[in-house]
Amino acid sequence: MPDRFFKGHDGTISRAVRAFPVAGLVIALVPALLMILLPSGDPLVVSLVALALMTAITGALHEDGLADAADGLGGGRDREHALAIMKDSRIGSYGVVALILSFGLRSASLAALARHDPAIATLALISTAAVSRAVMVAHWRALPSARENGVAASAGLPEDSARNLALLIGVAVAIFLLVPVLGVPKVLFSLIVTAAAGFGFTRLVRKKLGGHTGDTIGATQQISEIVMLTILALAA
Repeated sequence: MPDRFFKGHDGTISRAVRAFPVAGLVIALVPALLMILLPSGDPLVVSLVALALMTAITGALHEDGLADAADGLGGGRDREHALAIMKDSRIGSYGVVALILSFGLRSASLAALARHDPAIATLALISTAAVSRAVMVAHWRALPSARENGVAASAGLPEDSARNLALLIGVAVAIFLLVPVLGVPKVLFSLIVTAAAGFGFTRLVRKKLGGHTGDTIGATQQISEIVMLTILALAA
């Protein structure tokens, strides 16, 4: 995740994270509107365009974190080597594969949902944007900083109350938007699997790095979004 996400906040961002799911919801609104305006287009093309627009809005913030984390965790011989790889601006094979899978699975899942019902795909895009950012906050809070002088360390850890509120907002958004169109069992299952994926990735990062970095925070958002969209598409 680029340093600009953390700079200039003097630790106050650790208290602002409670609004991250709301920010995700707002970010996804314009791409979701695009999906509504282009219902007659090929679902896969429309989904890719919507994801491209969302990536442009965020400046590829979380995609950058996913690629760097994949390179470091996949190619690092040990903790220090992994952290050095993640700090390198160049992208490696693990990062390329991670980005291909991210866009491929998300766009295919949105397209599958759109073929079932375009409204469901639109609501899923908004919901997963909110839920994934809530899981991202939980990952951030669960681990200390892997670098003593890193930009993520300077931002501080999220407060417990901020994490809890972020999770509550994320779950509430998913329930409010998706339960009316998909039902309680499918939505609940998608939330459980997404939470498990976030927990599993956090455990991997703890084992490999001993703490979070800006890249692992961004990667958590991407992994959570990928998993939830995929589960929703398979369950719909």
